[in-house]
Amino acid sequence: MDVKENFSYTNDHEWIKIEGNIALVGITDFAQSELGDIVFIEVETIGENLNKNEVFGTVEAVKTVSDLFIPVSGKVLEFNNALEDNPELVNDSPYDDGWIVKIEISNTNEIADLLDSEAYKSLIGQ
Repeated sequence: MDVKENFSYTNDHEWIKIEGNIALVGITDFAQSELGDIVFIEVETIGENLNKNEVFGTVEAVKTVSDLFIPVSGKVLEFNNALEDNPELVNDSPYDDGWIVKIEISNTNEIADLLDSEAYKSLIGQ
């Protein structure tokens, strides 16, 4: 399983790549492999302010539907529109082309609660 060194992670298998107070959020390589082939991603929270760990969308795979949890409090700015026609980008490129939302972080103190790559590797048994 690929785990990026410069990203942060949650116990729910979301990743967050932070640049200033803006961040991209997606699901990890581990999560996409556990879900299987992703067929649909729904995000209806664009423009909304969400608290840490609130559901910002869902990911539907052949096997199941799973909620997506926001890793830190913030405003959902943008959905990766490429996923509308190609949700499999999350399977093929979970950390690059398969990002799901862009957020504006409202509470930077919450970043300290995230897992670094080593802690996440430990969580998934690597």
